[in-house]
Amino acid sequence: MTRTTITMLAAAVTLAGVSTAALAQRDPAYAAARAAGQVGEQPDGYLGVVGGGDAQLRALVSNINIQRKAAYTQKAQASGATVEQLAFTSGCNLIGQTQPGEKYRTPAGTWETRGSGAPTRDPRCV
Repeated sequence: MTRTTITMLAAAVTLAGVSTAALAQRDPAYAAARAAGQVGEQPDGYLGVVGGGDAQLRALVSNINIQRKAAYTQKAQASGATVEQLAFTSGCNLIGQTQPGEKYRTPAGTWETRGSGAPTRDPRCV
Protein backbone atom coordinates (compact mmCIF):
# COMPACT_ATOMS: atom_id res chain seq x y z
CA MET A 1 0.00 0.00 0.00
CA THR A 2 1.47 3.36 -1.00
CA ARG A 3 1.46 6.55 1.05
CA THR A 4 -0.88 8.10 -1.52
CA THR A 5 -3.37 5.29 -1.09
CA ILE A 6 -3.18 5.57 2.69
CA THR A 7 -3.62 9.34 2.55
CA MET A 8 -6.64 9.06 0.25
CA LEU A 9 -8.25 6.50 2.52
CA ALA A 10 -7.60 8.50 5.68
CA ALA A 11 -10.49 10.91 5.15
CA ALA A 12 -13.01 8.14 4.49
CA VAL A 13 -11.79 6.10 7.42
CA THR A 14 -11.83 9.04 9.77
CA LEU A 15 -15.58 9.33 9.31
CA ALA A 16 -16.10 5.61 9.82
CA GLY A 17 -13.77 5.47 12.80
CA VAL A 18 -15.22 8.54 14.47
CA SER A 19 -18.80 7.29 14.25
CA THR A 20 -17.87 3.83 15.53
CA ALA A 21 -15.63 5.22 18.26
CA ALA A 22 -18.33 7.67 19.32
CA LEU A 23 -20.87 4.86 19.67
CA ALA A 24 -18.44 2.72 21.66
CA GLN A 25 -17.49 5.55 24.00
CA ARG A 26 -21.12 5.93 25.05
CA ASP A 27 -20.88 2.46 26.59
CA PRO A 28 -19.72 2.79 30.22
CA ALA A 29 -18.29 -0.76 30.14
CA TYR A 30 -16.09 0.19 27.18
CA ALA A 31 -14.94 3.41 28.85
CA ALA A 32 -14.11 1.54 32.06
CA ALA A 33 -12.21 -1.19 30.22
CA ARG A 34 -10.24 1.37 28.22
CA ALA A 35 -9.40 3.39 31.35
CA ALA A 36 -8.32 0.21 33.16
CA GLY A 37 -6.02 -0.80 30.28
CA GLN A 38 -8.03 -3.95 29.56
CA VAL A 39 -8.59 -3.02 25.89
CA GLY A 40 -6.53 -1.16 23.34
CA GLU A 41 -6.30 -0.10 19.73
CA GLN A 42 -4.52 -2.33 17.22
CA PRO A 43 -2.75 -1.56 13.93
CA ASP A 44 -5.34 -3.59 12.03
CA GLY A 45 -8.09 -1.09 12.96
CA TYR A 46 -9.80 -3.29 15.50
CA LEU A 47 -10.01 -3.15 19.27
CA GLY A 48 -8.08 -5.80 21.17
CA VAL A 49 -8.29 -7.37 24.61
CA VAL A 50 -5.11 -6.86 26.62
CA GLY A 51 -4.48 -10.17 28.35
CA GLY A 52 -7.18 -12.81 28.54
CA GLY A 53 -10.18 -10.79 29.65
CA ASP A 54 -13.40 -12.36 30.82
CA ALA A 55 -16.25 -13.47 28.57
CA GLN A 56 -18.17 -10.22 29.06
CA LEU A 57 -15.17 -8.11 28.02
CA ARG A 58 -14.46 -10.32 24.99
CA ALA A 59 -18.12 -10.01 23.95
CA LEU A 60 -17.95 -6.21 24.27
CA VAL A 61 -14.82 -6.06 22.11
CA SER A 62 -16.33 -8.44 19.57
CA ASN A 63 -19.44 -6.26 19.28
CA ILE A 64 -17.38 -3.12 18.75
CA ASN A 65 -15.25 -4.89 16.14
CA ILE A 66 -18.35 -6.08 14.28
CA GLN A 67 -19.52 -2.46 14.12
CA ARG A 68 -16.10 -1.33 12.92
CA LYS A 69 -15.96 -3.98 10.20
CA ALA A 70 -19.43 -2.97 9.00
CA ALA A 71 -18.31 0.67 8.78
CA TYR A 72 -15.09 -0.30 6.97
CA THR A 73 -17.03 -2.48 4.55
CA GLN A 74 -19.48 0.30 3.75
CA LYS A 75 -16.68 2.83 3.18
CA ALA A 76 -14.70 0.32 1.09
CA GLN A 77 -17.65 -0.24 -1.23
CA ALA A 78 -18.09 3.52 -1.61
CA SER A 79 -14.40 4.29 -2.18
CA GLY A 80 -13.18 1.31 -4.17
CA ALA A 81 -10.62 0.45 -1.48
CA THR A 82 -10.45 -2.89 0.30
CA VAL A 83 -11.81 -3.45 3.79
CA GLU A 84 -8.25 -4.25 4.91
CA GLN A 85 -6.91 -0.95 3.55
CA LEU A 86 -9.59 1.02 5.34
CA ALA A 87 -9.10 -0.94 8.55
CA PHE A 88 -5.33 -0.39 8.45
CA THR A 89 -5.71 3.35 7.88
CA SER A 90 -8.24 3.50 10.69
CA GLY A 91 -5.80 1.64 12.94
CA CYS A 92 -3.18 4.29 12.21
CA ASN A 93 -5.64 7.03 13.11
CA LEU A 94 -7.08 5.35 16.20
CA ILE A 95 -3.65 4.59 17.64
CA GLY A 96 -2.64 8.18 16.93
CA GLN A 97 -5.71 9.37 18.85
CA THR A 98 -4.98 7.34 21.99
CA GLN A 99 -4.45 9.38 25.12
CA PRO A 100 -1.61 9.02 27.64
CA GLY A 101 -2.29 5.99 29.83
CA GLU A 102 -4.28 4.11 27.17
CA LYS A 103 -3.14 0.84 25.65
CA TYR A 104 -2.29 0.18 22.03
CA ARG A 105 -0.56 -2.61 20.12
CA THR A 106 2.71 -1.74 18.39
CA PRO A 107 3.56 -2.96 14.88
CA ALA A 108 5.76 -5.59 16.58
CA GLY A 109 2.67 -6.97 18.32
CA THR A 110 3.40 -5.91 21.90
CA TRP A 111 0.97 -3.97 24.05
CA GLU A 112 2.24 -0.57 25.15
CA THR A 113 0.81 2.14 27.35
CA ARG A 114 0.81 5.51 25.64
CA GLY A 115 3.07 8.01 27.34
CA SER A 116 3.24 11.74 26.75
CA GLY A 117 4.94 11.27 23.37
CA ALA A 118 3.63 9.91 20.12
CA PRO A 119 2.72 6.22 20.03
CA THR A 120 4.77 3.75 18.01
CA ARG A 121 2.88 3.23 14.75
CA ASP A 122 3.49 1.37 11.51
CA PRO A 123 5.92 3.37 9.33
CA ARG A 124 3.29 3.40 6.55
CA CYS A 125 0.99 5.54 8.71
CA VAL A 126 0.88 9.16 7.58
